[in-house]
Amino acid sequence: MRTRSLLALAGTVTALTVAAAVPASADGSAVLTTGGVGGTAVAVGDTLTAPLAGGTTATLYSSATGTSGVSCTSSQFTATVTGNPAAPGAASESVTGHSFDPSSCTSNVVGVLGVSSITVDNLPYTASVASDGTLTVSPAAGSTVQTTVKLRTLLGSVTCVYRAPSLTGKAGNADNSISFTSQQFTKVSGSSLCFANGYFTAKYAPVTDGGAPVFVN
Repeated sequence: MRTRSLLALAGTVTALTVAAAVPASADGSAVLTTGGVGGTAVAVGDTLTAPLAGGTTATLYSSATGTSGVSCTSSQFTATVTGNPAAPGAASESVTGHSFDPSSCTSNVVGVLGVSSITVDNLPYTASVASDGTLTVSPAAGSTVQTTVKLRTLLGSVTCVYRAPSLTGKAGNADNSISFTSQQFTKVSGSSLCFANGYFTAKYAPVTDGGAPVFVN
């Protein structure tokens, strides 16, 4: 019987779309603030964290419009602010952590029994958050954004490795979120159970700085 491939990640890192629009920049404020739009500037060196938005999943599907692949209900990212200029502009971050709890992950791919692990490789990544909410995640020079997915299958353990040159997402102030929609990864190694391409969708919220929600200006 012909089996389909699989993938997951991320984040990583989702059939969700950010509905929240980022309001016009508050001139004179920093790009990233707490306490509201035009609030207190997030300090360089602060650590930002965010879990998956409540009731959502992070998915890595075999096509941009399909529903075959891996889905996780627990994931989190961590980033350190490296630059936060006045708005309008772009803040910079170093993404130091992006994890997935494999016990929260399932797969509907024929021949796959479960997910052993999902690892985001080649960290840290560089992230840029513009005043219009555009989020760009890039690897270090000479590297790639990479995710390794280990699966339990009828044929034993299978390792799938996926890469992307960068990721593009969106920040929303209505729920202090960041979202990725159908970000394409290409398989670089793995068996026929691994998709040739993986499309990552996920929504993380709220993004917080020491527990305080973060806004984009």
